[in-house]
Amino acid sequence: MDAALRIVQKVSSTKGFAKVAPHVIPALDRAVHRLTRGRVLPSARMLPGAVLTATGARSGEPRRTPLACLPEDGGTFLLVGSNFGRPGHPAWTANLLAHPEAEISWKGCDVPVLARLLEGEEREEAWSAALAYWPPYATYQRRVERRIRVFRLHPR
Repeated sequence: MDAALRIVQKVSSTKGFAKVAPHVIPALDRAVHRLTRGRVLPSARMLPGAVLTATGARSGEPRRTPLACLPEDGGTFLLVGSNFGRPGHPAWTANLLAHPEAEISWKGCDVPVLARLLEGEEREEAWSAALAYWPPYATYQRRVERRIRVFRLHPR
């Protein structure tokens, strides 16, 4: 494993990171993504990333959220609602539950998707894949009482 990646994983598992990162990383990602017309997402330098556009659960307005994503064989994607190990579910997960038709910007292409919250054995298999991909998710889960939501996005 790359030394820089190990350092990022260690830092991202800290409570300090959980306090600061949610305010800095998404704002930086959104700004750079917009300025480069979807070609660059800074956080994707360490993890595959996409920008999710979902309809707000309460507002009905489009909401753009940069997220780490796990591309799967067959063109699907996993999204993990870790919220950096903070107590509440991230807003984008409520948006997908209310309005599962969404879009992701993946490597400069807009892909219409249908999101599905994973449950049971399917969720456990996806969670194992997510942990292999980004081990700090285990730290995030230990830190919170809620069960972290995992979604699979299917192209539509």
